[in-house]
Amino acid sequence: MFGWPCCSAARVAAPGDTLHVGSKRFTESYVLGEVLTQAAAPHAKVEHLQGMGNTAIVLAALQAGRIDVYPEYLGTIDLEILKHAQAAPLEQIRRELAAMGLGVAVPLGFNNTYALAVRGGADGPTKLSELAALPALRFGLSHEFIGRADGWPGLSKRYGLPQRPEGLDHGIAYEALMQRQVDVIDIYSTDAKIRQYGLRVLDDDRAYFPRYDAMLLYRLDAPARFPAAWKAIAQLEGRISATDMIAMNAAAEIDGQSFANVARGWLAAHMPQAGTAAVPASAPVRDGLLAKIFDKNLWPLTRQHLTLVLAAVLLACVVGIPLGVLAAEFPRLRQVVLGLTGVLQTVPSLALLALLIPLLGMIGTVPALAALVVYALLPIVRNTCTGLLQVPAGLRLAAQALGLRPMQRLVHIELPLALPVILAGVKTAAVMSVGTATIAAFIGAGGYGERITIGLALNDNDMLLAGAIPAALLALLTQAAFELLERLASRAPSQRV
Repeated sequence: MFGWPCCSAARVAAPGDTLHVGSKRFTESYVLGEVLTQAAAPHAKVEHLQGMGNTAIVLAALQAGRIDVYPEYLGTIDLEILKHAQAAPLEQIRRELAAMGLGVAVPLGFNNTYALAVRGGADGPTKLSELAALPALRFGLSHEFIGRADGWPGLSKRYGLPQRPEGLDHGIAYEALMQRQVDVIDIYSTDAKIRQYGLRVLDDDRAYFPRYDAMLLYRLDAPARFPAAWKAIAQLEGRISATDMIAMNAAAEIDGQSFANVARGWLAAHMPQAGTAAVPASAPVRDGLLAKIFDKNLWPLTRQHLTLVLAAVLLACVVGIPLGVLAAEFPRLRQVVLGLTGVLQTVPSLALLALLIPLLGMIGTVPALAALVVYALLPIVRNTCTGLLQVPAGLRLAAQALGLRPMQRLVHIELPLALPVILAGVKTAAVMSVGTATIAAFIGAGGYGERITIGLALNDNDMLLAGAIPAALLALLTQAAFELLERLASRAPSQRV
């Protein structure tokens, strides 16, 4: 019933092809992504693009071919992706997904439904319907839950809830609840911290939430491209119980095991035929800050981060310097150019990414790079314009008297004199880009932001710092390098004179 359609006519992957597995930005998705990756690894080259973002971003990656498969939940596919007002039959879901080039298969064996939870204790609500009579309760809900069709909008309508929720990242919601900063949070029923913190899960007494059976959402051509790997993945069907999933989540969030080790341990215990090596029975202690900073991923993440920053600043210079020249030479256009680049600077980074993904039809490096270029434009355009306007009028007249054409004056006189001011703008753009580039991880473009997203998912401050500290050091090094260039540039014009 749940097997994928026969697609023998589709092409088989070339020897160098890679099966790309995606995952969302929360613990369970990271772990399941690793389970899929390790199950398929003996049979194909596999890459796990972890923590790519919310449903919309991961779905866009799947449709664009950036990933081939990722763990999803049937209720999310039904109500959020296909926008059904109520639960639809599986065959209807399959037909509609097929029109999108996608399929759903391999039910993993557990239902991870949404729920709301409060602090445990003798007092307080026990059912969702009781919340309507408690308007003073503070709701801290994940941003995705607030916006999705099967989340807060429908829930508040079904139960007549008057509260206005605040957006709160799922990774820090439990601590905020226990510190009494909020009173109600949204949870997944397989979250390990429910038991750890002794929370009360409120009864969905009006049956609002559908079943969220964990399954695989995949590109229809993937099974035929990677037949051996898909056969191995198919063996996961029905093998992961809710108890298993809670234990794996706890191993990552509470015991501090890596996602890879958690997946390897489960596969070794439940699917030894997968060929994974057993892990030690005792859970390792959580690595310290230095170990997380200087792990094996430091150089790859640094390379990704540097590539994004350098490419973004270079492209911003290619676009921004001519715009700055235009603004300086034509006073009527000055306010338009500076105003437009200023407005682009105010667009929130994640909102800009959300706009660029459908516009460019992809996720990853390209939309991240486009966003970084947009944010780098303002200081470059503004400083280029300011530097040219500060060139003494006498020098302009002297150059004109010598018979230099406008382009010659610009290239040989004005731009060299304005260079120190222009470089100051490029320096500002570069330092800003080092920090802003951490958003690239939210759409699968890598960089230090990968550690930050994992730290948010696990509420792991050391992992957050392992991403933030290298980014800060890179920003300081970038600033120092540009200050040296500014000193050299400031000497050049005087030496020529």
